[in-house]
Amino acid sequence: MSDTSQSKADDQAPGKSSPRKFLRALGPGLITGASDDDPSGIGTYSQAGAQLGYGIGWTMLLTFPLMVAIQEISARVGRVTGLGISGNVRCHYPPALLHGIVALLFLANTINIAADLGAMADATKLLIGGPGMLYVVGFGVLSIGAQIFFDYRRYVAVLKWLTLCLFAYVAALAVVKVDWHAALSGLLMPRITWSGDYLTTVVAILGTTISPYLFFWQASQEAEDERIDPDKAPLIEKPLGAAMEFSRIRADTIVGMAFSNLIALSIITTAAATLNVAGKTDIQTSAQAAEALRPIAGAFAEIIFALGIVGTGLLAIPVLAGSTAYAVGEGQRWLVGLDRKPREAVAFYGVLALSAAIGIALNFTAINPIEALYWSAVINGVLAVPVMILLMTMSHSADVMGSFKISGPLYWLGWLATAVMSVAVVAMAVGVLF
Repeated sequence: MSDTSQSKADDQAPGKSSPRKFLRALGPGLITGASDDDPSGIGTYSQAGAQLGYGIGWTMLLTFPLMVAIQEISARVGRVTGLGISGNVRCHYPPALLHGIVALLFLANTINIAADLGAMADATKLLIGGPGMLYVVGFGVLSIGAQIFFDYRRYVAVLKWLTLCLFAYVAALAVVKVDWHAALSGLLMPRITWSGDYLTTVVAILGTTISPYLFFWQASQEAEDERIDPDKAPLIEKPLGAAMEFSRIRADTIVGMAFSNLIALSIITTAAATLNVAGKTDIQTSAQAAEALRPIAGAFAEIIFALGIVGTGLLAIPVLAGSTAYAVGEGQRWLVGLDRKPREAVAFYGVLALSAAIGIALNFTAINPIEALYWSAVINGVLAVPVMILLMTMSHSADVMGSFKISGPLYWLGWLATAVMSVAVVAMAVGVLF
């Protein structure tokens, strides 16, 4: 019996229940949500908790429905059409629009990879010492080599299990002293301070949680999963079972985004309960947050925080590089897909490796990783708005989606997410200019 047949047989066995079965039932949504808490994101959440304390927790409730809506729409586009976002833009929109979006995505993702590799190296140095640049190269080669040479199904299974490393931040939360009344108050009763620092932090959180690479990745992974399953076809061609597929996508996305925001809230609360209370508000990176925990919360908190940075980086870098490769490859009509052998999709894997190689190389330059991360966030914020507008237009088009065009509450929630992100970008621009 093949691995796939055996997996299906295991899933259908009566009364059989296990974490492995639960993880197998989930798909691109879980990996997408977990990869959102990458080392760069951890740095943003740590900085938010350190600077503003428990009072910034409400942003996690705000972003949750917006993330779910825009990611579910992305997934539906991939499942209905059998193409990712870039492939659909190529088929239905001017080439200049495609090339501009893909170029900005490549730039932002590559800088993000560089920052994540640097954070992983710094965290490893905290744990065991040694040369940071060696860790940068090692983690970069490991992450991309696994994507290129691992069997696709086994690789996706590894990514799913890597999501469990995020529970390190729940463990960190468990070993610090939290003022739960203040934490719940900050979560449920927003107290917005109209200051530049406060609004900038809110924009940074929005830009971290709603990132274009997540849209591209989830849409492409839905298309990929459909392509490699002989029992599936694009829903626009084979509509039977669409309701069940949409229910699966919604459940998968809700679980993934809820997991993402739970971890982000744990990081914010941990930083608020330790760093903010102790007056350490100058945290700029995830590794600095881990190091600052030692004198306040003890060595154990520092260790699990640092281990989480490494684990999330191993999860996020493949998603960043993979979303770039899918976007470029689909836009150029190349053979794409992580299930393909390297010799079958040389150009696709070449882009994937190139993005990671540039990310590694940036760590050997004089570029300040904090400044690079800032500009990556700026590019992501600017790119998110036109991509979200394009995604919403595409998802409501009968030419693209046929009878499955998005409408109703999901459609309007998607536009609300787009409007919120647009306001955030305008606020960011005003902050930069004035």
